[in-house]
Amino acid sequence: MAAMLFNGHCENRLLSTLPKAESDLLSGHLKRVVLPAQSIICEVGDTPTKAYFPHSGAIALVVGLSSGQTIETALIGRDGMVGGFAALASHPASCRAIVRLEGTASVIDIGLLQQMANAHEHVRSMLFRHESVLLAQTQQAAACNASHGLEARLCRWILRACDASGKAMLAATQEDIAKALGVRRTSITTVAHTMQKVGLIKFRRGRIEVLDVGAMRGSACECYASVAGHYDQLSCAPAGIEVPQPMAVTDQANGHNREIRP
Repeated sequence: MAAMLFNGHCENRLLSTLPKAESDLLSGHLKRVVLPAQSIICEVGDTPTKAYFPHSGAIALVVGLSSGQTIETALIGRDGMVGGFAALASHPASCRAIVRLEGTASVIDIGLLQQMANAHEHVRSMLFRHESVLLAQTQQAAACNASHGLEARLCRWILRACDASGKAMLAATQEDIAKALGVRRTSITTVAHTMQKVGLIKFRRGRIEVLDVGAMRGSACECYASVAGHYDQLSCAPAGIEVPQPMAVTDQANGHNREIRP
């Protein structure tokens, strides 16, 4: 991932919720990186060392099974971040983070972000609010995968990917989407063909173009609107809401408690 100094206005909707003072302070430590498709941000068991605020593209959180199958639990884009929980508490990652759609992001060292969260209420609030919305997305994905048909789930995934990346044209293959939804590629091919036939989307050479957003929303399950609503509230909410204060956490390396202070 090639890095360059962060420059220009904020392209991440989560960062844009910060007041100017905290935004300026944080921007001075951000670097801009390119996120190639399929690159691994973090593996299960890793302790994240960087936090990512996407500008475009999307990063998927996926859970792998012993069969080799992987299922996507969340898709994070310009309205969110990857690594927020690690900045609040240093715990190993419970899932893999992989770039699903190529794009760019602002990146910051976890340790530095943790220091800023401890020292600045608005930064800490931003992290807590995002993790709450991310939890809601993962819970909704679990309910969706258990309860809804493939066409509704495919519409939900495509719409969420458009929201995350900020684009109506997605560089994703049917194989990519099949892995995200935990189904066979042939199943995606069949459903996508039907959706293309009625004018919802257009599949061509590993790209998906949304042709009728309104009809897509009508065909998607309720899970899309639920998750979109959470992210809309996150992007509009003031950063300074009341959040838990820094607390004592267990240092597993030596069995002692240590206190995280501002």
